[in-house]
Parts: sequence; structure tokens; C-alpha cells
Amino acid sequence: MLKSMTGFGRCENVTDEYKISVEMKAVNHRYLDLSIKMPKKFNYFEASIRTLLKKYIQRGKVDLFINYEDYTEGNMCLKYNRALAAEYMEYFNRMSDEFGIQNDVKVSALAKFPEVLTMEQVPDDEEHLWELLSEALKEAAVKFVESREMEGEHLKKDLLGKLDYMETLVDFIEERSPQILTEYRNRLEDKVKELLSNTAMEESRIAAEVTIYADKICVDEETVRLRSHIHNTRNELLSGESVGRKLDFIAQEMNREANTILSKSTDLSISDKAIALKTEIEKVREQIQNIE
Repeated sequence: MLKSMTGFGRCENVTDEYKISVEMKAVNHRYLDLSIKMPKKFNYFEASIRTLLKKYIQRGKVDLFINYEDYTEGNMCLKYNRALAAEYMEYFNRMSDEFGIQNDVKVSALAKFPEVLTMEQVPDDEEHLWELLSEALKEAAVKFVESREMEGEHLKKDLLGKLDYMETLVDFIEERSPQILTEYRNRLEDKVKELLSNTAMEESRIAAEVTIYADKICVDEETVRLRSHIHNTRNELLSGESVGRKLDFIAQEMNREANTILSKSTDLSISDKAIALKTEIEKVREQIQNIE
């Protein structure tokens, strides 16, 4: 299904222990540009996050926001440094023997010395955290893709309408071109009669002049190629694949053909249609920039 490069997705994964919320949004970009803002606790998962999201997103400037709340109580533990306590006591006993004074250090006093007892945070279960985070990421990514597909359908409908209109412009140019030659021949014959009065001019001379003029204004090749580009663009849109880059190239080629038609035109009505074509092609190119 055709996807827009603009999208939004959000998910919250809440348990008795944690609350993890994931929000992602994107705008158009030539490549995948993923910016992640998350707590330092999750830095370890960055490579896994990028790998996971690449399964859902191919192009776009994506901003990912991850928030985390820890509901666990008692996630701190008391750590006893036995070796350090023994070293303290060794020095106290040595001081007692050396100075002949009683060693009156009690357990409560020893526990207050630096680093004998310390409070440390219980290490997180990284596997469990990743399980919760990846679930939230997947659900947010699914919603993100759904929003892109919905917008992509609107883009497809709009682009197909523009292509239909462009075809009517090409139809007009193809129908009008032979009429221009007929009108030119008639004007040429009238001008010759006016200048030469009753003197006859060879039909071959008039035919030669018309042929030269026809070569200068002929846009048959351009309209054939333009019609082919319109047809290919329509097929690509209907294929539902990731076609943004390919369509951008085709749009450039369509613009080239429209420019050539305009440069060759000596007829006001064809020039107007060629300008309308260029305008519509530019609109198509702008829309294509939003396709993944």
C-alpha cells in the first residue's frame, strides 16, 4: 500500500513495575533519518531499537521519544564490604596495641565508617526491560505505518486526479497540432495570392514551406513520451510499493517534455496547455516528495 512519509504513532506499556511510553512522528526526507530521545537507562538498546524500526520504515525524518517511569519499591539494596570492615578493625587493633589504649569500637560505630555499608540500586533485568520496550515500539510502529498508509491513500487519490487532468491537456495538444498546420498552410496560400496576385505558385513550394514549419513545431515525440510517463506514474501509484524516488525521476522527465512542447509552440492555446502541464507537474512533484 502506498505510504506517505508523514506519520504518527504512540503506545504505552504499563505494568506494576514500569510505565514505558513511545511516541514517533515523521516528515519527508530522502533517506531514513532516525533521531532517538530516551532515558540513559535505555542507551544500551539503541542498536536494537534502530534495527527493529527499520523493519517498518524505509524513508523519512523520524523523531522517536521514549519515556520511562519506575514504580518498583525497594529497588535499593544494602551492601556490606566485609574486607574493608576487617581492614578498619585491623588498624584499630594495631592502634590499641601501639598506644596501649582500649579498642572500644562497636559494630554500630564500625558501620558508620565510609564504604562499610553502602546503598546500591538493584540492577534492572535488561531482558525484561527490552521485552516491555520492544512491545511498545512495535505497537507504536504499527500505528505509525497505519497513519502513513491512510495519508498515502489520500495522496494517491489526489495524484491520480492530477494525472487524469494532465492527460486531457495532452489530448488537447495532440488534437490541436494538426489544425495548426492546416491553418498555417491556409495563411501561407492567402499571403502568396495577395503578394503574387494572379501569378500561380507551385504546390510543391507551399508543401515544402509547410513541411519545414511542421518540423519546427512538431511535438509528437514529446506527447508520446509524456503520455507514457503519465501511464507509468499511474501504474507505480497503483502498485502500492515504495516508489517515491522513482516517481520523482519520472516527474523530472515529464517536466522536460512539457518544457520542450512550450518552447516549440507558436500557438497560444497550446502554450497555455503546456504552461498548465508544467504547473500540474510541479504539483505532482511536490506531492511525490511526501511518498515513502
